Amino acid sequence: MATKQKILTVCVRLFLEQGYKETTITQITEEAGVTRGSFQNLFPTKDAVLMELVETMFGGQFGAARTITGGGLPPVYAYAAETAIQLTLTELNENLREIYLEAYTLPDTAEYIHLHTTAELKEIFGPSFPGYSDSDFYEMDIGTAGLMRGYMARKCDIHFPLERKLARFLTASMRVFKVPEAEQERVLAFVAGLDIRSIAENVMEKLFTMLEMKFDFKLSEDQEREERT
Repeated sequence: MATKQKILTVCVRLFLEQGYKETTITQITEEAGVTRGSFQNLFPTKDAVLMELVETMFGGQFGAARTITGGGLPPVYAYAAETAIQLTLTELNENLREIYLEAYTLPDTAEYIHLHTTAELKEIFGPSFPGYSDSDFYEMDIGTAGLMRGYMARKCDIHFPLERKLARFLTASMRVFKVPEAEQERVLAFVAGLDIRSIAENVMEKLFTMLEMKFDFKLSEDQEREERT
């Protein structure tokens, strides 16, 4: 367990500081002080380490969104807030963008996301789809997760600002789940009224703090400055 913790500590720190793709197994083993064989006995590939990070990152996202929406709004508002936060996070930090994109792409992490999200989707949108099984919502999530990945990958710019990205994604995904048009407009107005950048910055700060505590490391000063900006 000590060797595994050393590897996880180094991996998560490096993923956040320099990006997933830039982090090599050689660099991980050197900084962790373990052999390549020890690494591969615990993690057959670098992708297997990413799963540990993804499980932590995705664990509390809907909880954070429900805090924003409170208990008085329909569940679709929590869905909109959660996905809006996730998309905004990828605009605030390029290393997080890369981590999310890899998570939505690699088979094992993508499968974790589909399974994790299926239960949430069934709870939120179940009344609109009476008789739908977990498999039905799983298959629907494959489509909406593809939308999420596509919008994450396209960086915002002057021609495609964040507000438009959020509205485009939410409109497309809510139509998949048969949210009535009038309700869609109310949900979009709710999200547009949020200070989504400040909310996402707060979520990112808490996420980094949680990861530092769980994996017992401290981000570099450069990364902390990037986080604050």
